[in-house]
Amino acid sequence: MRENYGRDLDLNLLRVFAVVADAGSVTGAAERLYLTQPAVSAALRRLQDAVGAKLFARRGRGLALTDRGARLRAELQPHLTALVEAALAPGPFDPMTSDRTIRIGLSDMREVTLLPPLVRALADRAPRMRLVAIPIQFRTVGPALAAGAIELAITVAGELPAGVQRKPLYSGTFVCLYDPRFGRAPRGSRAYFARDHVIVSYNGDLRGIVEDAHATPRRVRCSVASFAHVGALVDGSALVATVPERIAAAIRETRPHLRTTELPFQIPRGTSELLWPAATDDDPACAFVRALVVELEHTRGDTLGAWRRPHRSRRRRS
Repeated sequence: MRENYGRDLDLNLLRVFAVVADAGSVTGAAERLYLTQPAVSAALRRLQDAVGAKLFARRGRGLALTDRGARLRAELQPHLTALVEAALAPGPFDPMTSDRTIRIGLSDMREVTLLPPLVRALADRAPRMRLVAIPIQFRTVGPALAAGAIELAITVAGELPAGVQRKPLYSGTFVCLYDPRFGRAPRGSRAYFARDHVIVSYNGDLRGIVEDAHATPRRVRCSVASFAHVGALVDGSALVATVPERIAAAIRETRPHLRTTELPFQIPRGTSELLWPAATDDDPACAFVRALVVELEHTRGDTLGAWRRPHRSRRRRS
């Protein structure tokens, strides 16, 4: 900043000066500023002391600008006008020129399925905008939104802090992922529970959504905290994994020799939501990214209308 900003001048005094100049009197300015007349007179004295010159002279029952005052008003007016316009009427948001950085919280599943198409879409529609992807899950998303660490999130969520908006995005079934080179598709419950399983558990235990929904526990050989490594664990082994259908599709894009089959029993559908602080409702950059996320979800054929909220105990793992 220029050294002038550090001088002993209260910039509020300039606003008082401008209103007095417009009103032509201390009384009229005090009414407009909702201040007392002595307060306005004191502000003018402080400004004249800082400037080192008289800014007003008496004219009848009112005040007239001196030559120094007229010059100050002429120089000050465009800046005050610009400041007021900037505060009350910000310019329109243009995604093609915006260089905003948006911090987005994503579950590990959404990093795999949503982040790549979102980055590609931004490259076309908002080439200067940037994303910072932060890993979150249902336990950490609420505190992250409340602390302002992220501006939106896509994940499964339970109870959230006041002031967080939510919109259902995705509802999909779970499927069984396996490597046909090392075992057949597990047909029927007996074959399914006879296999060795890899599961995703955010609790770091050996229970998942199947154990929450079914009386029979699986033979869990490996429990991991992320979907990122499930494909590598199943690939080249007799392990099977119960994963959301979209995760399975993403895994098979890079490992096309893997296969999926329907589960031999019913479990709750996998769900996720778009979450954001209500304070960013009128932030055009955040609103743009939120709308783009929803558009991508529709384009990918997600079943928004079929969304239903699972029990909280089922939101933790698979």
